[in-house]
Amino acid sequence: MSIAAVAEGNAGRLKKRPFYTSLFFQLIAAVVLGISIGHLFPDLGQQLRPLGDGFIRLIKMIIAPLIFLVIVTGISAVGDVKSVGRVGVKALLYFTVATGFALTFGLIVANIAQPGAGMDIDPATLDSSALDGVTGQAQSGAEFVLGVIPVSVLGAFAENNLLQVLFFAVFFGAAVVVIGQKKCAPVLTLFETILEVVFRIMAWVMRVAPIGALGAMAFIIGQYGIETLGTFGKLILACYAAALVFMGLLFVVAWTLARVPLWQFIKYTREEFLLALGTASTEAVMPRIMTKLTNAGCSRATVGLVVPTGYSFNLDGAAIYLSISLLFLAQAFGHDLTLGQQIAALGILLLTSKGMAGVPGSSFLALSATAAALGIFPVAGVALLLGADRIMDSMRVSVNLLGNCVATFVVAAWEKQLDRDMMRRAFAGEITNEASAIILDAEEEFEEDEAIRAEQGLPSAPRWTGAPSIETSVEPGVEAGAGIGAEPVGARSGR
Repeated sequence: MSIAAVAEGNAGRLKKRPFYTSLFFQLIAAVVLGISIGHLFPDLGQQLRPLGDGFIRLIKMIIAPLIFLVIVTGISAVGDVKSVGRVGVKALLYFTVATGFALTFGLIVANIAQPGAGMDIDPATLDSSALDGVTGQAQSGAEFVLGVIPVSVLGAFAENNLLQVLFFAVFFGAAVVVIGQKKCAPVLTLFETILEVVFRIMAWVMRVAPIGALGAMAFIIGQYGIETLGTFGKLILACYAAALVFMGLLFVVAWTLARVPLWQFIKYTREEFLLALGTASTEAVMPRIMTKLTNAGCSRATVGLVVPTGYSFNLDGAAIYLSISLLFLAQAFGHDLTLGQQIAALGILLLTSKGMAGVPGSSFLALSATAAALGIFPVAGVALLLGADRIMDSMRVSVNLLGNCVATFVVAAWEKQLDRDMMRRAFAGEITNEASAIILDAEEEFEEDEAIRAEQGLPSAPRWTGAPSIETSVEPGVEAGAGIGAEPVGARSGR
């Protein structure tokens, strides 16, 4: 009854709000306008790139402190170091299985579609100079592992190295648990206050998201042109078709392993997905997607650990693209890879795709390393993909983002840190806690929801949410369903 009442209140509120104030509508308009400018005025479109880059920088400005604060406060709320360790191990296990399956699935699609068959590329015509300008430096497996450990904590924040920030945050949060929440209360209170400040900044930044999406789309279309779609039509079609089928499989995984209705979740996060598509970046929506996952009942600790780690280790869309592109290049040079060669390529891609996370042009590096290891076609042949690579961004971004969201739900359910009642309320349009209302810039709506809850005789929503499921035990004085780490009922004045 409470869910229906709040949802009815939300529906009435949304009808009163002008449609043009919706972030979803503003993003659609911005993307359409950006595509039109890029196509009709390509020179102008290329000059609008700073708008997209500037928005991404605004987001990156707060990602490192946000991840640190969310993980530290989330771990201290759970109060169990072993639980945090289990979340990390289960997340990495899920990532390995998911990425391996995505690579295998991509190979299957490429074998069926044969996107490069009949191109008959002459290796003598290749020029790899353009490839050098978009790639960084590859890392060995040992360098990648050592790179996760920060030489300087301040350096990790300054360089925005998310894995290093996450690594330090886990140690910091674990130390808080060992020392005790009572003794660390002043530090935790300070961190939660700073986190609220970061949420407020994030809400301000998101108001210029449509401008960033417009600039990014205008640049992409102006730089590469819509005509690129025809040149690599079969490859692009194969990648996008594979992405759609893979996303359908994620629906099955989400429902089977976590009982999450993924279509409702996509509807709930449609603004974030549209922004990610418009800016061709999952980082642009990391803070908001973490907030919405927490608002939907996943524990703060699980969200803080799984989502940032998944941005490096669970790139399902990139994995599909890599395996299809590898066979595309082999077919373009007239080579038909045997089953053994494809299995070998699968193993190489599984390693190189992890060791090059965060490196500019990582997809080209992974393909170059695989081509060099197999010795079937020249490494310079990877440069053939330069024209189509940016067109693939939408596919990679959407699958990567959805895959990490599903991973978060699965791990949270696995650890019994998913509050299903809260998930249903969030999917119905309710803001389930005060912190989410701030970062989603929905404080007025939250106050209206609180009024409806008060009329129904329900307790006020907590300041923070996202903790173990209501099927598990909760601390005395904490409302069932609010989760560990939420404030005791009646603790906030004015509610």
